[in-house]
Amino acid sequence: MKIGIMGGTFDPIHIGHLILAEQAKEQYSLDKIWVMPNGNPRYKSDRIITDSTHRAEMVRRSIANNPDMELSLLEINRKGYTYTYETLEELKAAQPENEYYFIIGADSLFALDTWKHPEIIGQDCILLAANRNQAPEEKIRQKICFLQEQYQMRICLLSCPTIGISSEMIRRKAAQGSSIRYYVTDQVYAYIEKYSLYQEGH
Repeated sequence: MKIGIMGGTFDPIHIGHLILAEQAKEQYSLDKIWVMPNGNPRYKSDRIITDSTHRAEMVRRSIANNPDMELSLLEINRKGYTYTYETLEELKAAQPENEYYFIIGADSLFALDTWKHPEIIGQDCILLAANRNQAPEEKIRQKICFLQEQYQMRICLLSCPTIGISSEMIRRKAAQGSSIRYYVTDQVYAYIEKYSLYQEGH
């Protein structure tokens, strides 16, 4: 099977994430998308992350009606910091018959050579890079060429509409008491309201 993997903190998951996943599935004829919340991501050690139970449940509710998407708890269930190369190695060992496509944004593309063991990531998956931040295309292509030569990565561009939404923006708006309706699915909106997530004092 052709499996797309979309990792992230998902604090919270929003419509931009879901559109990106759907576009990846459609453009590269993927059989499934596994949405994989990070457990304890090393690069987010500078801020407090919402409990993984809440983040996973928001993902679960976002994709509940889509049979082509599944919640993966692989990284949440791993102790310690989570690294992409470890996840891919574990998946390849358990299900070597699958072909894995790792979905990232342009921001992650430019930081890939700072990730732990990028050469292993390049061996274990095909990277689908989406230009969500409207970075110059020539700059993106130059970075792709560098990564391909340096780490033998297989990288494909993913076309996706630019949606100016981020999880950080949603957290900030919620903390300010501003509406976040339609930035997230109705199910996630109700969940955030129920548990007063992202509000000051919580």
